[in-house]
Amino acid sequence: MRIRYHHPIPDFYEVDNPIDPLDSVSDDFLNNLEQFILDKSFVGVSYSKLSLEFRKRWGIDWDNILILKYLMSEEILKMKPSKEKTKLEDEEFQEFGHKTFEIADFLRKNNFNADLIHPLDDTISLRAIAMQSNDCIITRSNMCMFKEGLNLGFFMIKTSIENLPFKKENEMLWVEDFCSTCGVCIDRCPENAFDENEKVKRKVCTAHKEGCSKCVLLCPFFKRGYDKVKKRYDKK
Repeated sequence: MRIRYHHPIPDFYEVDNPIDPLDSVSDDFLNNLEQFILDKSFVGVSYSKLSLEFRKRWGIDWDNILILKYLMSEEILKMKPSKEKTKLEDEEFQEFGHKTFEIADFLRKNNFNADLIHPLDDTISLRAIAMQSNDCIITRSNMCMFKEGLNLGFFMIKTSIENLPFKKENEMLWVEDFCSTCGVCIDRCPENAFDENEKVKRKVCTAHKEGCSKCVLLCPFFKRGYDKVKKRYDKK
């Protein structure tokens, strides 16, 4: 069990799942759904189609996932690690968690199954689910990064919709090569929380205990943004 400062999110469902759920959406409905998600202050949505091998490994029987992405406040990230910082981060987490239930209800009202995958459930790796979207990458600092930013939080909804626009190829694999030549997160970690193999030592890292964000703040992807880093990388 990992140490966390986030508290469990209460159940905010107001609509029951349909008895006979639909499994296909029109382009118009998908556009409306994505706009509804943006209207809730999320910065985007990605989609994961979990492979049979993945489902067997994790012991699950669902496979269609919406990943709702939100930008974590830069003002909070730049605060020094403290109980007050973790309190503010949890309040932000709770706010977007509540909005995720509203999105699930929107889907249920339109006759689709929709259930929150609880982000504090240690029986399934949300980062592993995110990687199945082919829309993100794990950085050297062990962050799950999408193109919208390094400082992203996300919630997930499992749904009955089978024809979501799943990506077949990951355009962000180049980041692994870029990270291998950078290492600023490792060199300047205030807790020396990386082992001899440059892997994060979870018991040493204080991100989930005190809200340390140093590796995020130092990362070129946070300071310059994905597109600018990619442009400089391509020139090399």
